[in-house]
Amino acid sequence: MGDFYIDLVFYNYILKCFLLVDLKTEQITHQDVGQMDMYLRMYDELKRTEGDNPTIGLILCSQTSQDMARYSILKDNDRMFQAKYLTYLPTTEELINEIERQKMVFRLQQENI
Repeated sequence: MGDFYIDLVFYNYILKCFLLVDLKTEQITHQDVGQMDMYLRMYDELKRTEGDNPTIGLILCSQTSQDMARYSILKDNDRMFQAKYLTYLPTTEELINEIERQKMVFRLQQENI
């Protein structure tokens, strides 16, 4: 079958599932998504035991792709996600602005419930 290596593997005892994390230093590609899909299927078949929930995959990349999220298996998938990480520390002002932006998003979501 060959050797395959995922970057990080965690087991969340509250969710009762494995969490697989793949770290990418560039923009996410369809190959990355396919690779994570394979890892999820392998872990579910080879490592998951009775009582465990399905494995969750997270691809952390330096650049996300809205097209990838919209047109790949990532769309409407509740087990596989992409997220952007920062390769530098944001300034205090940037952090404050982001916190305020997230508060506004949360308020708007609550109003639409």
